[in-house]
Amino acid sequence: MTTETISPEGQAGRATSSFWSLGGPKPIGIFLFLLIIVTIIPAIAISTVLLHRNDMAQREVVNTLAEAMAGSIAEAVDRELSGMMTTLRVLSTSPALAEEDYGDFYERARSALAGTGTYLILLDEDLGQILNTRVPFGTELGKTSHPQSALEALQTRTGTISGVFFGQTSGKWVFNVILPYIPEGDEGEKVLIMTRNAESLTDSLSQQMLRGGWNASLVDAQGTVLASSFMASNTGQPFFLELPKSTGSPMTVYPRSEAERTPHVAIVDESNYSGWRVVVWAPTASIEEPVRRSLRMLFIANFLTIAIGFGAAWLLGRQIAGPVRRLARDARRLGAGESVEAVAYPIAEVATVSTALAEAARDRKKAENDIRLLMREVAHRSKNQLTVVSSMAKQTARSARTLKGFQDAFQKRLFGLARSTDLLIAGGAAGVELRELLLAQIEPFRPENEKQLSVSGPAFRLSNQAAQTIGLAAHELSTNASKYGAFASPEGKLSLTWTIDDEYLTINWKEQGLTLRRRPTRRGFGTEIIERMVGGTLDAEITRNFRRTGLECIFKIPLERVRAERTAGVGPF
Repeated sequence: MTTETISPEGQAGRATSSFWSLGGPKPIGIFLFLLIIVTIIPAIAISTVLLHRNDMAQREVVNTLAEAMAGSIAEAVDRELSGMMTTLRVLSTSPALAEEDYGDFYERARSALAGTGTYLILLDEDLGQILNTRVPFGTELGKTSHPQSALEALQTRTGTISGVFFGQTSGKWVFNVILPYIPEGDEGEKVLIMTRNAESLTDSLSQQMLRGGWNASLVDAQGTVLASSFMASNTGQPFFLELPKSTGSPMTVYPRSEAERTPHVAIVDESNYSGWRVVVWAPTASIEEPVRRSLRMLFIANFLTIAIGFGAAWLLGRQIAGPVRRLARDARRLGAGESVEAVAYPIAEVATVSTALAEAARDRKKAENDIRLLMREVAHRSKNQLTVVSSMAKQTARSARTLKGFQDAFQKRLFGLARSTDLLIAGGAAGVELRELLLAQIEPFRPENEKQLSVSGPAFRLSNQAAQTIGLAAHELSTNASKYGAFASPEGKLSLTWTIDDEYLTINWKEQGLTLRRRPTRRGFGTEIIERMVGGTLDAEITRNFRRTGLECIFKIPLERVRAERTAGVGPF
């Protein structure tokens, strides 16, 4: 029992392979779509991160501007109140007030405050109104509508600023800037009040650039609204948000009403002069709306991008799938042996495959033609071989005296024929080199002494038929030489030469160094091969000279009967 250990990388590779093989092959459009998605997702992630960072930066800028806005409003309100207090101090030095000439003091104050929206009230020590520039001098007046602030000023003997309250004389929400008047001798203390409609402070709020859902409200120490850029009708009402005691940085606050708990962002700045608070606030949803709008736009843009990518992948998939299907048809036609033509596809890689298929079809057609040629050549050679073998068998049987002698002679001649056939196969249609053929036939019979054999001649390639015939002749001559000729005696020598002229190939087989006593009279198989096959088949002129020193055989063969027709082409089979 063996246990196979699979590494984590191998497990991951198998899982990936199983994933892609699930459901079989996928259309190329899916891979294109996945490629587009893989390309888009990082861009979406980066744009989301950048959008978030931009939102944080914008929030910091907005918060900084809101803090600056609150501080600017507080400074503007302080300037208004300080100006009113300064005006009171100036009026308190009027001689008419010191001489208690209230009619003259009334006229001077009314003239000085005309068009400012500010009115002067003079109270006696019992807080009863002596004069009020809101109404004509001499009009019967009651006590002040906000005695608490007047009493505080008398007790502290310093200037005081009231909160917002409803004025009985004006019939509106107002606030007072109060300055106690202490005459010489500390007798007959009076109170100078400069009163103003609370709604007039709205202009100080409206002068600021309030955008993006931001609003500003001015709230007194009791949390009552003096003025607001949101709704003027809120004046005199408790501020709707629960304000913290701290001031400065933005904070999240909620409405006082339990029914509505919508979060708001508020920045509070306190007036150093009056103790009032400036509240710059906005609903959290309003602040986040630009980000949400950007996210919606980003989502829509991403959706459109993915949709466009899907459409592009589908179109590209069709553009690629069509040529691929046609390539598949061409491949099937190639497999069936049909011709295939190259198509100029718009996709370079597909066009390359189409060209390769067309070239393969042409190569296959050429290979089939070569195979047919080889088959014809094999059939032709087989017939020639059978003819030669039949003739060899007949001649060997005719000259053999015993069965064993027949077997031995016939086998040797078959081996010689086989060596020629090996050269024929190696050379193929290009033919057989004459030198290689002659040496191959002589090799089994040559003596150990190399000086007994001399072979020379120019390079020449024989046709297959000529090589087979000349090879048999060389085998017979080599056999005869080993038995009776140059190779049978240590003194014997064989000189084998050939020459080529314009018309003939001349081969000279010359044996020397022998002492022959008599000329052979019996015609054997070798003689038949030389005369019938070489002479008859190749139209060769054969000259045989039996000298006392050895046999000389000259073959003069026409070149057109022995020259190879091709020097290259079909390979060996």
